[in-house]
Amino acid sequence: MRDVSVELATVLEKQKAAQRKEGLPSLEVRADRISRAIDVLLSNQTAFQDALISDFGHRSRDLTDFADVAASVKELRHSRKHMKSWSRPSRRSLEFPLGLIGASGKVQFQPKGVVGIMSPWNFPINLTFAPLAGVLAAGNRAMIKPSEFTPATSELMAKTIAEQFDEDEIYVITGEADVAAAFSSLPFDHLVFTGSTAVGRHVMRAAAANLVPLTLELGGKSPVIVGDSADITKAATGIMHGKTFNAGQVCISPDYVLLKEEQKGSFVEAAQAAVTKMFPEGLKDNDDYTSVLGQRHFDRMRNHVEDARTKGAEIIELNPKNEDFSQQQHHKLPPTLVMGVNDDMTIMQEEIFGPLLPVRYTSGTEDAVGYVNANPRPLALYFFGSSSQEESYVMDNTISGGVTLGDTIMHIAQENLPFGGVGPSGMGHYHGKDGFLEFSHHKAIYKQTSFDMLKFLRPPYGGMFRKFVKHNLKS
Repeated sequence: MRDVSVELATVLEKQKAAQRKEGLPSLEVRADRISRAIDVLLSNQTAFQDALISDFGHRSRDLTDFADVAASVKELRHSRKHMKSWSRPSRRSLEFPLGLIGASGKVQFQPKGVVGIMSPWNFPINLTFAPLAGVLAAGNRAMIKPSEFTPATSELMAKTIAEQFDEDEIYVITGEADVAAAFSSLPFDHLVFTGSTAVGRHVMRAAAANLVPLTLELGGKSPVIVGDSADITKAATGIMHGKTFNAGQVCISPDYVLLKEEQKGSFVEAAQAAVTKMFPEGLKDNDDYTSVLGQRHFDRMRNHVEDARTKGAEIIELNPKNEDFSQQQHHKLPPTLVMGVNDDMTIMQEEIFGPLLPVRYTSGTEDAVGYVNANPRPLALYFFGSSSQEESYVMDNTISGGVTLGDTIMHIAQENLPFGGVGPSGMGHYHGKDGFLEFSHHKAIYKQTSFDMLKFLRPPYGGMFRKFVKHNLKS
């Protein structure tokens, strides 16, 4: 019988031993590892498409190419290109007059060691390889536990990575929740988890036993504020693109919309037009429209809709061809507006992670900001409006992991912007240089002057010492 805990502990010790033996890996070694990671993706592009179609029931090949494969390759290439400059020690100024008499200070960036990566099912490739780019650029080794909810993709990832990497460089273990629990309990040098807030709490508790530093990329309900000055057509177009992207199964998908009730009619009309333009041939058999993952999530979506309906919400399906989704091979759901929601409805009590879009009416932007601030800080926030004063009010009075203005989702695609949450939506961040820094130890190094000019700081304390202290006690 497989003893997962022993297997994981053995691999972790093997990786730590290899890290100690190698010492600080050269830039050439890091570049080689990143290049092999890129080769895993490019050599198996079609196979990853097929695996994700198998796991989802249906998933757009173009979406997989764009959001999983190409996005990962772009992140890996960016880290390979810039890691030399990121790796340079950072010179720091010293207290006067130490720098003038020959002392020096710097911060050296060292690999932390072995980084664990627990990746989710919605973008299983990108949310493994995007953090891996920073992990490898910083000179670390990695152990990976992909999601059990995308078994075909996870098994393919394990196979293809094993073909390119020794297990003391990168190792992938697959399995169910028991494997994930054992994995999160390991004494890694750093652990990255992407998933729900609820599971994130369990991961944090497990990591705390070994004081493992964490990067938590969690979810939550990311709001859209449609300002008084918004172009409703532009707003609805951006919102519906974000909501239909991967059928809303995105950690930063627009989760709910806040707008004035008088904006309702034009918003519904513009949302219907946006969906029709994106999916003119309909949704049910459209290769561009992805399925909800599995019966459990499909039923959860339908239960949200029925709960909202019975509590007074207006349900509007955006279904360009009026197709019947009750009989289908997969688990597709049309984008659905749930108008006039309140907090008693289940759809407003948990992250949706699907193609449902609740709309809550407010008295204006100030009221919308108040509602956002009365709830846990979100992973993303979106604002639509042409007024700079209105935009500044929203930005200055809300806190979220990231923001896109005038669109949705796009901030995650920028390598030079950090991606991460705040509070219940996560901690830490990665992407580009921020990922390199996240997975590096920042070692402070002070080199003393060769002249013993600071002997007055040692006992017995005298007048010069007291004068120095008095100088530093000034306000």
